[in-house]
Formats: sequence, C-alpha cells, structure tokens
Amino acid sequence: MTIVLFLIILAVLVFVHELGHFVTAKLFGIRVDEFAIGFPPKIFGWKSGETQYSLNLIPLGGYVKIFGEDPNDESISGPDSVRSFVNAKKWKQIVVLLSGIFMNLVFAWLLISASFNFGLLTSIEDQYTSNAKNISVIVLSVMKNSPSEIAGLKEGDKILAIESGSKKITTPLVADIQNIIENSKEKISIEYQRVNATGTVSILAKDGVVEGRKAIGISMALVGTVRYGFFQSFFEGAKMTAIETSNIAKGIFDFIVGAFKGQSGLLSQIAGPVGIAGMVGQASSMGLSYLFGFIAMISINLAMLNLVPFPALDGGRVLFVLIEVVIRRKIKPAIANWTNMIGFGLLIALMLFITYKDILKLFK
Repeated sequence: MTIVLFLIILAVLVFVHELGHFVTAKLFGIRVDEFAIGFPPKIFGWKSGETQYSLNLIPLGGYVKIFGEDPNDESISGPDSVRSFVNAKKWKQIVVLLSGIFMNLVFAWLLISASFNFGLLTSIEDQYTSNAKNISVIVLSVMKNSPSEIAGLKEGDKILAIESGSKKITTPLVADIQNIIENSKEKISIEYQRVNATGTVSILAKDGVVEGRKAIGISMALVGTVRYGFFQSFFEGAKMTAIETSNIAKGIFDFIVGAFKGQSGLLSQIAGPVGIAGMVGQASSMGLSYLFGFIAMISINLAMLNLVPFPALDGGRVLFVLIEVVIRRKIKPAIANWTNMIGFGLLIALMLFITYKDILKLFK
C-alpha cells in the first residue's frame, strides 16, 4: 500500500510540474507534441488536436514534449517553425521553463494551507505556540547503533513520560528530557506512543554518543496541532511555503558547495525513490494533514532541484537561454542537445546509485 501511495504522489507531483510547462506553452501558441506521465513503454494514450497524451509504464517521472525545446532543422526553419519553442521570444522561453517550478510551489502552498485548515502537526518551538493543541515531544531521528536504537525507539515516537531515579516527568518538554538524560546516573525509562500503541523502553545514557555530554542518540522536537480558519490558512500557508522554500534552497546550495569541496558522506543525506517511499509510509500513519504537509515538502524540493542550473534540469535550460541573451545568438543545437542528453544521463545514473544505497539500508 505504501508503494502504491508513493507512486500516486509521484504521479501527481509530476503532473502538476509538467502541467505548468504545458499550459504556458499553449498560452504562448507554442506547439506541444506530447504530454506524458511516466517514461516509456506506453501503457495507453490518446491524441487530442496536435497533442499526444500518454500514460507510460515506468512511474518515475514524466515529460512534456514541446516542439523546438530540443532544436533541430525542422523546429528552427521548418514549415511550423513559427510555433517552435526555440524561435519564441526569450522571455516566453524562460516563462515556459520556470512555470513547472512555479506550479510545484503553488501546489505546496495549497497543500500546506489545507493542512492548516484541517489541523497541521508541526514544530512549535519557534512559532505557533499560542495556536497549538495536543503539544508533545516526538523523536525526529535515531542515531545508528545508539542506546536508543538498541532499546527500540523509532522516528515518530511520541514521548509521553520520562523517569530516572526519583525524578519522573509526564508530558515533558524537550528541555526536561535533555536535562534528565544529561544528569542521569542510572537507566532512564521512557514511555512512548507509536501510532495507536504505547510502550516503555529502558535506556542507559552514555558519554561519546554526542560530544560534550551524556546522550542516548535521538533528536527531538516539540510539536503540536495548529489549526486556522479558512482564509487565515492560506496566509499562514504562504508564510510557511516561503520559509520552507528558503530553507530547502539553502540546503541544496550548501550540498552543492560541499560537493565541490569534496566533503564525504554527502550522498548519505539524499533519499531516492525507495527512501522517500518509506517516509511516505511514516507520514501517512500520522494522518492526512501531516501527509499533505509532507507532500508539500517534496513538491518544494522538486521545485528547488529543478531550479539548479544543471543540464537537462529547468534551471540548466534557463541558463542556456540567458547565455543566448548575453551573446546575442543561438547556441548551436548540437551543443545544447548533447549537453542536455549528458546531463540527463548523469541524473539517471545518480538516481540509480542513490536507489541502490537506499536498498542496502533496508538490509542493515
């Protein structure tokens, strides 16, 4: 069921992104030859007007085939070249290329707004405190081979109570938990809730798990359910979308800088389709509102990744258009097409490698 849900989410996100390219190209009178979800072989399709609509077998993406986006002699000087992307005004080309990114951000905004209207489970440490209900501490991550992992704590567990020696706190805050862990001299008892079941683990805090203090190997966040009225949900949704877009863009920039500096372990920070499918399963178990918020984050990530000026990505194609504006002539079609083809090949190779790493993690 988790895999089916992941594939549905992926198809929706790709549809939204490609719809942006499709609609703007049509509005500008640029010919669109195909709108496809997934990669060939084709499952079924139909033709309406000049455009072929296809549903393909490999559900890991999709595309819009815009006449002249990969220029050739026909699109440059053929009978229908006046409707070619390559011959459209530069500002129109840029709008068409960026419209998929724009649609992903709009979609994220709508999802986050809907989540706020339903009641969004979110971090409240920096904001939303006055509007939050059902406040609790949840486990965000568990370090490999840490005391917490050995004891059986998992990501998403809600900490209901913590006890060490004579000190016990129910409905603790993050600071309460950290204080007990750092000052513990014996095993710590943690009561938790996982989905609809509760349990208790016994953990001995150790030095060396993190630098400078005793720890059990978890990161935590204070979360609560935040709900707004219909109109305020859209305003708060826009604010959160802007904040998360900025954070994700900064994260991608830092990753690229780190890659150029040769920092090790960067690929371990990336999740491929298998890893994201697992996260979708966890998000869906926490309710529809949380799942919507999670999908919104994927949509923003997709938008920001496509903005990277790398060949085959929308950002790379925009870079080519800007170069043509500066040099005041078209880049040779063979150079543009080969560069994008190589870029696409590298992206596929990277995705396969990350997927391989994700699969290996399942057996560790």
